[in-house]
Amino acid sequence: MKVYPIIKRSLDFILSFTAMFFLWPIFLILAVIIKTDSKGPIFFKQKRVGKNKEHFHILKFRTMRSDTPKDMPTHLLQNPDVFITKSGKFLRKTSLDELPQIINILKGDMSIIGPRPALWNQYDLIAERDKYGSNDIYPGLTGWAQVNGRDELPIEVKASFDGEYVKKMSLSFDTKVFFKTVFSVLRSEGVKEGNSDVKTELKKKINS
Repeated sequence: MKVYPIIKRSLDFILSFTAMFFLWPIFLILAVIIKTDSKGPIFFKQKRVGKNKEHFHILKFRTMRSDTPKDMPTHLLQNPDVFITKSGKFLRKTSLDELPQIINILKGDMSIIGPRPALWNQYDLIAERDKYGSNDIYPGLTGWAQVNGRDELPIEVKASFDGEYVKKMSLSFDTKVFFKTVFSVLRSEGVKEGNSDVKTELKKKINS
């Protein structure tokens, strides 16, 4: 546990640098599509909670109109389809909007695998994560909670999965999360757009 975080950061840098080297043509193509589709910047920046609860600005490809309410999770918007752009629907469905976070990983704001960074004002989620020590590690591009429900998870369940990750964090576990993420993205699992009731079976996990 003491040695792996050092190895993990080195792997994060090497893998993210390699990804940027090979994926820059895709970045360029997506940038052109976004600018052609709607007015506004190519990247979307948002204040998030990083390691030891220090704030940083996460990067994403912009998928919503510039007049979208800020600092609010998309799944809490009453009618997100009004704000999501045409290209944004594709980017969100395929999770390609998350690609710029490779830059966050290179900078040392994030890791490839870890708890998804909370919004600075998601005080309930931050408080729950404090119980498990998951605010003390680098947030990730994807994580254990992401492959076990993503947006559909209640806060208590999401935080418990993040805590489980802290306990199991290792190269083998990170590899498992990575490949589960690939399959989840291909199946578009756990993506919830708009405010709706959480599934009953997920609520039951709180007390399990």
